[in-house]
Amino acid sequence: MATSQFVTINGLRLHYLDFGNGTKPPLICIHGLSGNAHNFDRLAARLASYYHVISIDVRGRGDSQWGPADEYNPTTYNSDLAALIDHLEFQTVTLIGTSMGGMIGMLYAGGYPERVERIVLNDVGPDVGTAGIKRIGDYMSLAPAEFSDLAEVGRYYRSNYPGMEQVPEQDLLDFVKWAVMPTDSGAFRWKIDPAIRNTPRGSSARPLDMWVPYARITASILLIRGATSDILSRVTTERMRAVLPQLTTVVEVPGVGHAPSMLEPEALNAIDRFLAR
Repeated sequence: MATSQFVTINGLRLHYLDFGNGTKPPLICIHGLSGNAHNFDRLAARLASYYHVISIDVRGRGDSQWGPADEYNPTTYNSDLAALIDHLEFQTVTLIGTSMGGMIGMLYAGGYPERVERIVLNDVGPDVGTAGIKRIGDYMSLAPAEFSDLAEVGRYYRSNYPGMEQVPEQDLLDFVKWAVMPTDSGAFRWKIDPAIRNTPRGSSARPLDMWVPYARITASILLIRGATSDILSRVTTERMRAVLPQLTTVVEVPGVGHAPSMLEPEALNAIDRFLAR
């Protein structure tokens, strides 16, 4: 059973889940753009017997404090992660990152290569598909502000997250309940800073060249890709292989878009083999 922990990092009160087993090697899970620490509950429970698993709420999400709108960016998220790892006194870590979480993981692993032993990148690479970015931006900014009940939240997820279409109803509700909070009226609203959901599209800010930190990674890498992903293309995966020879395994999850849950048999088997010590 995970315990909720809070720590002040870079001026914000941030939340993470600690799945125990503190004598084992540390493994940190980092969720995607609109996710939260509970996205990894089932995977973390599976890994907790041989890793000290930590799953974080990135600032502005879950139970972490909301911050300045102009600090919701990968550079700040990476700074938060680095400070958390130092706070927990982890000398080396294994990272699992989904989508945005993988971007954060690449930044950290490229900036502190000696401190990352292994990294699992879930449906993300240094280049991201423009069609996928537009799709995510549209459903983030156009999402309803409130829902009448959890069932309505579940229907929203089925409509906008390709990987949720076939999830059993109770499993879906157990997943989405962490993304929302009840209001005084009995409805549910997002458990995420509106500034994240309503970020203006088409910003003139120069994007990070993620190939630079990626090329500096020395850790072993497992790359998981949804076979129909509109974020991570096969062209990008092949370039990733060419840049870093330690990327020896790319696992495609059939019939899944962005992003795999990592509970699919293909993903789980690959993770088990990759993390075997």
